[in-house]
Amino acid sequence: MQCFPSFACLALFLWAGFGLARRLLPSEGVDVQLPLGCSFSLALLEVLPALAALALGFRLPAVLIASAAVLCIGCWAWWIQPAWHKGALCPFLCCTLPLWLFSIGLLFTHELYWKNGAYYTGQSGYGDLPMHLAFIKSIAVQGSFPPEYPLLAGQTLFGYPFLCESVSSVFLVLGAGLKTACMLPQIVALFAVFGMGWQLARRILGSHVGKACLAYVLFFLGSGFGFVYFFGGEAGNFTRIFTAFYETPTNYVEENVRWVNPIADLLIPQRATLFGWAALFACLYLLYRFAFEREHRLWAPLALLAGTLPLVHTHSLLALVLISAVWLMYAVFSGPRTVKALLPWCGYAGLAGVLCLPQLFGVIFRQTSTGHNFLRFHFNWANDGDPYLWFYIKNIGLVYLLLIPAFLLASKALRWMYGGGLLILLVSEFILFQPNPYDNNKLLFVWHLLGCILAADFLWEFLAGLRSRRAAALLGSCLVFLGTFGSILTLGREAVSQYQQFDETGIAVAAFVDENASADALFLTGTQHLNSVVSLAGRDIVCGSSLYVYYHGMDYAAQLQAVKELYEAPSEALLAQWGIDYVMISGWERSDYTVDEAFYAQYYPVWYQNGSYTIYQITEAS
Repeated sequence: MQCFPSFACLALFLWAGFGLARRLLPSEGVDVQLPLGCSFSLALLEVLPALAALALGFRLPAVLIASAAVLCIGCWAWWIQPAWHKGALCPFLCCTLPLWLFSIGLLFTHELYWKNGAYYTGQSGYGDLPMHLAFIKSIAVQGSFPPEYPLLAGQTLFGYPFLCESVSSVFLVLGAGLKTACMLPQIVALFAVFGMGWQLARRILGSHVGKACLAYVLFFLGSGFGFVYFFGGEAGNFTRIFTAFYETPTNYVEENVRWVNPIADLLIPQRATLFGWAALFACLYLLYRFAFEREHRLWAPLALLAGTLPLVHTHSLLALVLISAVWLMYAVFSGPRTVKALLPWCGYAGLAGVLCLPQLFGVIFRQTSTGHNFLRFHFNWANDGDPYLWFYIKNIGLVYLLLIPAFLLASKALRWMYGGGLLILLVSEFILFQPNPYDNNKLLFVWHLLGCILAADFLWEFLAGLRSRRAAALLGSCLVFLGTFGSILTLGREAVSQYQQFDETGIAVAAFVDENASADALFLTGTQHLNSVVSLAGRDIVCGSSLYVYYHGMDYAAQLQAVKELYEAPSEALLAQWGIDYVMISGWERSDYTVDEAFYAQYYPVWYQNGSYTIYQITEAS
């Protein structure tokens, strides 16, 4: 019963989203309306509670008002009910369901997986998940909105697109557990990504189901030739894929293999990418029909959906802008050059600008202008020493080898379609948009998606042109195997990986903090990334791990120094200066600092003690 309000809320938003998809595209089949409806549902879930929270705080009244608004939207959307059409439902489900179900299985074992009294995660969730949990929990616990950054005392600008986190905070407010709150919207987002990825390929490739399935496999299961590094050599070299930490055929930094599998390394661990693609792939589908098929009536829903992207995944917004620019050129050069033909584009740009610019100037640009290492020149992405072409050949593999012949032999429309991806490649190969160069792959993978569609068209036509069907089937199978083997090994590794993230004592500490500390309490802890106070209890800490604050562009030198001084040379004045309410001393802190625990034991009461954990209360509880 504790989760019933959350399931009911999600069902309400899904009902409204499906209604909007049916109303927008009444002639399309269920195969299109289902994933598109998921994209609309998530957009509503991201935006409406946030708008209500601006006035009421991120609390139950805001969620209820958002739900009432969704009920009205759903009633309007379902007022006219067109006939149902299955469309290409069978091939759609056969292609998308296996990866969707597999990914749900990964989520279940990678997010707060309960085992032997502790929480476990998989390889890809070990680093990023604690950060996401901290954001989700702190939004729901503290209720302030826009939220403040919980990993750095005094930092009010949020260094991460927070709507991809607040979408789960909704369910915490409704009483769900942290694991359930995390997974519910992610399950919907995964279906939107897989479904709209397949539908985009099918639309671009002329409703050809076989080509769409091939493009889908090349993108979500495609990989380069990194698996070669695991054959031969000493005994056990191959089995390292399934036992070592991040030594897979798609992520082997030691050999300059950086082109990761999108499921294992982007969709499962990176919530911004997951929810960003859930909107972006739907936007690209609508944009293609708008630009190439001249369905000008789609400009308004396209702009509304694009308007959610800045605070969900800014990289996806940039990718959409670049692709829109190229596809607009195609629409202008291939269609009537009249004011009437350009008006829908003006409407699309104008409405999207009205929705996006306040978010960009109010949050994103303020952070990038005051943060560190944003927007700088850098050539050749994450290549560390390989010749340019060889780096991409061994990383991307089959698809990269097919791009040039596929482009030369493609139709005019397909070349223009891929031109949007080429502009993304050009921009992201020369400019970094965040402190970590690797993160430009969030742009490059959108280029890759369009490249997989182009390559699938070429490869299918080439195989179809062979005289012998048996030879075509054999060659096609060998090429697909060559182009996916690395990712299959990577996903196998991800499925069997398991690491303890929070032990029984850390979980107990978080439960006590969650129940007894005020929502705005500030804790002094170490800077370890596995920090149950911020991740499981959602309370602010003085300074989080550099794995997070550095790559979010934060200036954290003062807080980092304060943590060291507060543990090694504490004073009442320094504690008051930073406004510390509680000081936690555990094995983490004792190993990283020469802790003056005698000072705290002499002047402050023990608030909580369990095993190696001791928490001292500095200020009176309010």
